[in-house]
Amino acid sequence: MTRLVTWLCFLFIIGACGDKTNPNFKTVSTPEELEEALKNVQAGDNIVLANGIWKDVQIKFIGEGTEDKPITIKAETPGKVFIEGVSDLKFGGKYLVVDGLHFRNGHSTGDAVIEFRVDENTIGNYCTITNCVIEDFNKMHRDDTDLWVLFWGRHNTLSNSYIAGKTNRGPTIRVDLEGNESINNYHKIINNHFGPRPPKGGASGETIQIGNSFSSMSPSYTMVANNLFEECNGEVEIISSKTNFNEFRNNVFYKSEGSLVTRHGNYCTIDGNYFIGDGKNENIGGIRIINTGHWVTNNYFYNIKGKNFRSALAVMNGIPKSPQNRYNQVTDVVVAYNTYINCDSPWQFGVGQNLSQQDVLPSSEIRSARPIRTIIANNVIYNEKGDTSPIVEHDKADGVIFKSNAINNQGINFKAYDGLEAVSFEVKEIAENILIPSSKIAIEPYHGFEFEKISKDLVGNSRAKNNSIGAFVSTDFKDPKIFDRSKYGPSWYSIKAEAPEPKTIAVGKAENLQSKINEANNGDIILLEEGNYQIGKSLIINKKLTIQSSDKSKVILNYSGAENSPLFQLHPKGFLNLKNVTLKGNNAQHAFASLQENMFTHFGLTVSDCDISDFNYVLKVYKESFAERTTFENTSISNCENGMELSEETNDKGDYNTEYLTINNCRFNNVKSNVIDYYRGGYDESTIGGNLLVTNSTFTNCGAQEKNGILINSHGIVNVDISKNTFKNNPVKLVALLWGAKNNTHSDNEISNSGEIRVEENLEMKLMY
Repeated sequence: MTRLVTWLCFLFIIGACGDKTNPNFKTVSTPEELEEALKNVQAGDNIVLANGIWKDVQIKFIGEGTEDKPITIKAETPGKVFIEGVSDLKFGGKYLVVDGLHFRNGHSTGDAVIEFRVDENTIGNYCTITNCVIEDFNKMHRDDTDLWVLFWGRHNTLSNSYIAGKTNRGPTIRVDLEGNESINNYHKIINNHFGPRPPKGGASGETIQIGNSFSSMSPSYTMVANNLFEECNGEVEIISSKTNFNEFRNNVFYKSEGSLVTRHGNYCTIDGNYFIGDGKNENIGGIRIINTGHWVTNNYFYNIKGKNFRSALAVMNGIPKSPQNRYNQVTDVVVAYNTYINCDSPWQFGVGQNLSQQDVLPSSEIRSARPIRTIIANNVIYNEKGDTSPIVEHDKADGVIFKSNAINNQGINFKAYDGLEAVSFEVKEIAENILIPSSKIAIEPYHGFEFEKISKDLVGNSRAKNNSIGAFVSTDFKDPKIFDRSKYGPSWYSIKAEAPEPKTIAVGKAENLQSKINEANNGDIILLEEGNYQIGKSLIINKKLTIQSSDKSKVILNYSGAENSPLFQLHPKGFLNLKNVTLKGNNAQHAFASLQENMFTHFGLTVSDCDISDFNYVLKVYKESFAERTTFENTSISNCENGMELSEETNDKGDYNTEYLTINNCRFNNVKSNVIDYYRGGYDESTIGGNLLVTNSTFTNCGAQEKNGILINSHGIVNVDISKNTFKNNPVKLVALLWGAKNNTHSDNEISNSGEIRVEENLEMKLMY
């Protein structure tokens, strides 16, 4: 018996060590060993990358696996193999799998970080990237375009990965269809967690783009399913579908500033998705419809406050005989069995109608073709507070048919529509952010052509018996746990990280200031003690810091650095909050500036309760630099050659340098030019930015050397509010020239000897297309 036990133990040990000795497993430790191992791979082989940092590695994964015996490159330990530096990965062949890699601290060599082809003749099919992370893997220049995952070929998959932090031009994921070998592709993008993509400050910031204008009539059949999109704020389109027959199922869009958009192409299926807003942010949208034959079913919308392009359901006007890259008319669309809870004006039709701009736009840009043959049926709307316009017609919705829809509008009157019935019903909370009717609504569902194919509801219940309108058949089911993050992304990676308590670091000498900044951690506070600090070299800000004093009159930073150098130089990931400090220059330098190049990700600036004087520029933001927020509050700015210049994106591609520029309760005196210069060039009607707020501030003796004679320049900025300010003795022709067709407003300003605020309804803009 003892011998038998010993023998069995021996066999167990041998079995346990099998992978170590299996000739199909080969561990490599260097890029050279990996390249050598890839030369002779066979079906069923496994190449194991040793734990550690793999820097400046270009992986060309070429091989011919089979469905039963794929060829795999995997991490020795998932999450402990880091791809850094100038690196990329390309697939060529069949049934190839990459598993468990972490891309960080670097950028791609060319068009993509991960690409499903090596070259035009060596394309990947039936290949998979899974269980991986790509974060902050940005090119050094914002205008340098790349994709983080670029699909070619057919039947390729991105699954169970975490992808976040892209800031440069280009969609995060793109499916390309040029060539017969890449159409009818049936790619899958499934079970991923798409984490924050910050606002790009212009177009070409989608999270997923399927095809492009020129391949828009091609059949793709790409499946995007069971993904979590969290704070994907790159631009107005989170997903841009530009080909035919794509499916978007069971995804969660959470606090993401944008929409799922059928931008080009036809016959999309959008089924069983959740769109969750915060009840405040008007940039968070739902679904925007363009083109033909889409079915929008079983979706749930909660707290969506977006308007127009970002409304919960935005059905656009098209352009008659539209060019391929513009807007085709909406026809033959079905929107059925969806639920809208606490969404502002959730149904908007004729979005983008721009007949008033005929004088400044060519006919090829006028969107006058209204939706036709479109059915809105079996939907439920519930408003906790009544909405006077649950339906908005930007143009007549005479081509839209409403059938068997219900709304509880709390008794508030709205324009009557046949097929939208006011009904009293209550809702109950199934889970956080998920509210459903607490009882069945007594409206018989409409049975349209092929409606029997909508056989299940959002959570999988059958509609065959006891059917009901709205996304949910039953009023009694369990929490679907849509925010259970174990469902999405790699099993080994967690985004949860507790921020350490900020430390306060006291500084009393100028020569110690930069060293203390270097020693500080993200979120720390630099407390300046009383004194007159002589600063001869730029202070480098490359982390999130607060620098403050208890009395600005007793803390003065005198900057004597080189001409055109900044007192505070803001690097990528440099977020400065400056409080209660006096800054003085000698009219040759800048108070704040971004780097002149290599601003590969965002910076941020908040200045409050400060006095700033005698600088060449108060703020100089260079081309390809971007801050989500730039704020000056309760601050005095005087005797400067220039004020705030954020106007270097002059290539007119729709880009700009900050998403939100806020000036509140500030005092400008004797600022000679560029008092506020904030520019977005290039007409792109779907870009809803930037944002300029100038309130409660005074401008005196400013603009004497302003070449265009305008004090506040906001060319092309979509959202502008100039209110409750005083403008006195400013030698300019205009205080501001506002764009009336956009969200540019002014009110309650006192203007004397300073020109006027002029509003032009349709400013002439350079077309991007």
